[in-house]
Amino acid sequence: MSRRHGNWFKSRLAIASLLACFAFHGLPLAIAADKLERFEFVQIRMGIPVRIVVYADQQTTAIQASDAAFERIRKIDRTLSDYDPDSEVRKLTTAPVGKPVLISDDLFTVATAAQQLSHQSQGAFDITVGPIVKLWRVARRKHVLPDEHLLKESLQHVGSQFLELDAHHRTITFNRPGMQLDFGGIAKGYAADEAYRVLKAHNLSCALVAAAGDIRVGDPPPGTAGWRVEVEERIKPPGPERKPVILTLSNCGISTSGDTYQYLEIDGVRYSHIVDPKTGLGITTPGSVTVLAPTAMQADGLASTVSILGPEHGLELIRESPQTEALIVRLEQDGTRSVNRSAHWPVSPNSPPGNHKSSGQNGQQN
Repeated sequence: MSRRHGNWFKSRLAIASLLACFAFHGLPLAIAADKLERFEFVQIRMGIPVRIVVYADQQTTAIQASDAAFERIRKIDRTLSDYDPDSEVRKLTTAPVGKPVLISDDLFTVATAAQQLSHQSQGAFDITVGPIVKLWRVARRKHVLPDEHLLKESLQHVGSQFLELDAHHRTITFNRPGMQLDFGGIAKGYAADEAYRVLKAHNLSCALVAAAGDIRVGDPPPGTAGWRVEVEERIKPPGPERKPVILTLSNCGISTSGDTYQYLEIDGVRYSHIVDPKTGLGITTPGSVTVLAPTAMQADGLASTVSILGPEHGLELIRESPQTEALIVRLEQDGTRSVNRSAHWPVSPNSPPGNHKSSGQNGQQN
C-alpha cells in the first residue's frame, strides 16, 4: 500500500516543459492574469517533488505562503513517514501492546480517516500493513519474492481490527504485538490538503498543490472554469494511440494510483507495490485508478483501495462514497485493455479509447 515515490500513473497539471524547468530550479514563475499573477514553486518533500501553484497580487505574498505550505508538509512527513527513524510513526513501533499512547493531531486525524475507509472497504485498505510492505520493499530491491514463511508470519501482525483509537483522549492502542503502521496510501493526499489550507489562510484560495499523483485544487484561475489537470495512463506505449484525459477541476482532490514504476516481475508475473492486506501479495493486474473526491486525502485513500478491490467492488465503494467518481484502466490477462468509469465521471474529449463501462444507470457505455 505504500506509495511514497508516487510518480506512477500520475495525475499532473499540464504545463509547458520550459516553465517546469524553471520551477524545479526553485524560481517563482509569474504570468500576468487579470490583476493577479501566477507563481509556481517546487520543493522535494516526502521523498518526491511537490509543486505549488498560486495566483497572487505580488510575489512576496506568494513566496511567504508557499514557504509556509511546504513547511506544513515537512512537519506532516516528520509525523507520518515510516522511512524516518525519528518520525512519530516509527517511534510507535515500540509502543507496549494494549496500552493507549497519546498521539499528535495529524496522526490521529489520518489514522481515523484510514480506519473509516478500512471499515467501508471491509479491510481492503489497512494502515497496519507495515510489516508486509517492508518485506516487499526488500523483495523489489533484491528482485525475489518475499519468503513465504516470513510473509505468513507478518500477516499475523496485520489487521485494522487490532488497532484502537480513542477520540476523547486522542490515543492509539495496538492490541497485537509487532504491529507497524504504513500511511503510504493516504499521507500525500492529506499533506496536499493541509498545504492548500495554509495557502487559503494566506488569502490565496486560487491555488493548486500537487504531490506526485495526489493533487488538491482550489478556486479556478482567473478567467477560467477551473484547473486543467491531465490524467495520464501508461498501459499503451507512448505514441498517437495514447491520448491523455484532460479534466477541468476546482475545489476538490484528485489522485491516481498504479504500478508503472514500482513493481516486481517474477516468472512473467508482475506484482505491484500496492499490497492486498488480506493476502500479503502485491496486486497482479496492471492498471491505474484515478479518483475525484472532495479532498485529496479521500481521493488518495480511495485510489489505493479501488486498486485492490478491482472494478466491480471498487465502483461499489465509489457509489457509497458521496461526491466521488473514479476511472479504472486495466490490462486484462488476455491482453485487452478495459476502461471502467463511475456513473458521473467527467468524460473529456480526449478520453482514452477502450472498452468503456460505467457504474449506475446514468452512465454511458460505448
